Amino acid sequence: MKFPARGSTAGSRDPVDTVPPLRHLIPLAVQHVIVAYSGMVTLPLVIGLGIGLSPAQITTLVTANVFVSGLATLLQTLGLFNVGVKLPIVMGSTFTGIAPAIIVGTSAGLPAVFGATIVVGLLTWVIAPWFAKLTRFFPPIVTGTTIAIIGFSLVPKTATLIAGSATAADHGGAKRLLLALGTIVLVVLLERVARPTVGRFAILIALIVGTAVAWPLGLTDFSATAEVPIFGVVQPFSFGTPTFVLAAILPMLVVQVVNMVESTGDTLATGVVVGRAVGPPDIARALRADGVGTAIAGVFSSFTFVTFGGNVGLVSITRVMSRYVVATAGAILVIIGLMPKLGAVVASLPGPVLGGIGMVMFGTVGAIGIKFMMAADFTQPRNHLIVAIPFGFGLMPVGNPDFYAQLPGPLQTVLTSGIAAGGIAAFLLNLLLNGIPRDQLDHPELDDAQPGQSESSRTDPDPTEAGHTVGTAENGSTASEPAPDAQPTGRDAS
Repeated sequence: MKFPARGSTAGSRDPVDTVPPLRHLIPLAVQHVIVAYSGMVTLPLVIGLGIGLSPAQITTLVTANVFVSGLATLLQTLGLFNVGVKLPIVMGSTFTGIAPAIIVGTSAGLPAVFGATIVVGLLTWVIAPWFAKLTRFFPPIVTGTTIAIIGFSLVPKTATLIAGSATAADHGGAKRLLLALGTIVLVVLLERVARPTVGRFAILIALIVGTAVAWPLGLTDFSATAEVPIFGVVQPFSFGTPTFVLAAILPMLVVQVVNMVESTGDTLATGVVVGRAVGPPDIARALRADGVGTAIAGVFSSFTFVTFGGNVGLVSITRVMSRYVVATAGAILVIIGLMPKLGAVVASLPGPVLGGIGMVMFGTVGAIGIKFMMAADFTQPRNHLIVAIPFGFGLMPVGNPDFYAQLPGPLQTVLTSGIAAGGIAAFLLNLLLNGIPRDQLDHPELDDAQPGQSESSRTDPDPTEAGHTVGTAENGSTASEPAPDAQPTGRDAS
């Protein structure tokens, strides 16, 4: 199936810049919305309940979060001036900010939370170029370990979706577990036997089939959608004029540094998936989009923003690398933010089905990280430590969320985020055991694409499936090797 590239010539087609036909574009975008939506709804819900807001106020937080997620995704995928990396990346608010938002919101009020969000967003935009230069300290073993921790630490979060509320009568019931397992099996079967044109929609097909099966089992409940209005306007400063309190800004700044580490890892992972080398200028553009998105979030009553790792897994599974697919997902999120009823329908989809899909997505991100770290020399025992110890730090708070409860607040914020703790540990251990890196690190898995190349010179990771000719390198040689992550899958071979 051939997707035309915008403004490209026969020798410069790139799957990232392709535009699928509308009949494929919409369902492919809907898959991204479904994968990301539960997180976008859950975070403002948890914060609202933690602060003690009314249902109407929580609804305002949810719709604002979805709306701004759409805007930030459009900014990241399409770019504006030097903001946005123009890769297929979905943006959303991060769970790292839950505890500080609840603490600040309870003590100083939501205007202080949103004031701090605006400030840290603007600071992120300012420091992005300097932070991006630190990528030389993130060789494959560090980035791979961080990406793997991002994926595997998120897998346990699907357990609540699958098993249901701990107080529910059917918590962990056989029907829920079998439905989740059936969803996973269906994704696997579609990957194995379906034609590529069908396999691209594996997640959407699994969701539709799973929801249809859940209906007679009594595992779907759309009753809550009846009272939700069809249309709504997301208003700026819904909770009053923001206030700027230093005690609120400092913990939010710690959260944002954690977010920048996570976004760097997800952006590098996306580059591996689509076959583009991601250098400091690309990281800077991605982080600027984080900052601008976060500042906009503070205006519209939302929270700090980060890249969504689960959607990186979706790109890897479907092999659809078009940033315009994800940009369309961003447009859909904006529409959902303006149509609360539609958002309520998506939020009411059966948990076991969403949990099964989430398990596949997050696990795929972990697998991408493993492939990335394998570029390191594992005959050296020191490299084992650089992987093993960060995984311990990364998964400790997953197994015991209260492990760091007795530590000071800022330290808690960093360490209770397994992603941040593991990433920092990998960074420090690599410096200690492997020394200061060279000015320019080579990434063997992306030898055919160097940072700073023009789009016309980048390798097409999957020219046969995408229907494109392979790009030509700047030195005039033909880039004949696809990126490793773009090797034909079982579905392609069939």
